[in-house]
Amino acid sequence: MSINPPCALPGYKHIKRYWDYHNSGYVAKILPGEYYVTYHNEILMTVVGSCVAACIRDKVIGIGGMNHFMLPHITSDKWEHTRASAACRYGSVAMEYLINEILKHGGQRENLEVKLFGGGSIMKNIGNVGEQNIEFVKNYIKTEGLKLLAEDLGNIYPRKILFFPNTGLARVKKLRATEQIIIKRETEYKRSLESQPIAGDVDLF
Repeated sequence: MSINPPCALPGYKHIKRYWDYHNSGYVAKILPGEYYVTYHNEILMTVVGSCVAACIRDKVIGIGGMNHFMLPHITSDKWEHTRASAACRYGSVAMEYLINEILKHGGQRENLEVKLFGGGSIMKNIGNVGEQNIEFVKNYIKTEGLKLLAEDLGNIYPRKILFFPNTGLARVKKLRATEQIIIKRETEYKRSLESQPIAGDVDLF
């Protein structure tokens, strides 16, 4: 075990990282509106309900990352008054930032592989956010000509995702459909976007 986590790439020191004894590695915890890119042997983790997380890596050099977004698009008038970190709450920005960061640090577009997770229908009281996120991200992948290797989207379950950029492995655990903490968090998160313009087995993918 390393005493300290591997050095983060510039711009990612705010991401919480910790040693995971079960997986014998350092985990970077990705919260809604965040993304993280690494070329180290790290594990990227997030929990999504109606949100979507995209896991993208360069299959040749192993650099990769994950994002976590809540809504598909941000309008142009909001963009002018929004910090980049806030804008990444939206898929149209989060996907561009994640891919550009991977390319900036040595990845090649033709070598990118994508895995998609989330978009669950867990918040019946605020519309079909999950379905909108799924439609957006699948259209984005198709339009950009990216290679989609795997997906676990839709249904009613929140998901815990562990992504290993070095190997491309993703582990997904479906949580209880009535996971109240996740529902409460995403409901409050969606409200904050509007007010501020800016239990199961593990599946391997």
